[in-house]
Amino acid sequence: MRLLTLLCPLALALNGVTAFAAVTSVTKNAEKVTPVVSKAGLPQAAATGSDQPRRSVFDDPLGGIVVNRTVTVLGKDFYQYFSSRWRQKDISGQYTISIHERPSARFGSEIWVQFRQKRMFHAFLPPARAATKKISWSAVELVYQNINDSEIERIMVKTPDLGPEEM
Repeated sequence: MRLLTLLCPLALALNGVTAFAAVTSVTKNAEKVTPVVSKAGLPQAAATGSDQPRRSVFDDPLGGIVVNRTVTVLGKDFYQYFSSRWRQKDISGQYTISIHERPSARFGSEIWVQFRQKRMFHAFLPPARAATKKISWSAVELVYQNINDSEIERIMVKTPDLGPEEM
């Protein structure tokens, strides 16, 4: 007899129930089905899903990503300082942002941070790398505040004249 293992977390996740793995042994002819591990055998937190927030199919699967679109060493430094500080924020896992750079020999580097195709922060970094850490840390606070304001505006302002954002 051949033992097959069936996992059903996807079906449960689509129904809004926290996914757990139900391992079942099935014979070759599929005449006998006996559960090896049932929901009753799981720990209480895993069975009820109380320690995890309820996820929906419509949640953003890529939430919390910081995309690096920088090209120079100065831009990479800004990205490293910014992303390390951003990950310390409690909302960093909810929003996907991107950091862009346009280098210039005369003015240093132009840096901007985008969220939902809107610029949340825009500045010129001086060619000297000494101030990059300070600027990136203050940029985190500005981006955090601008994203909060943008989300409040998106939720509160509903007009038929303005269509939804296009991809």
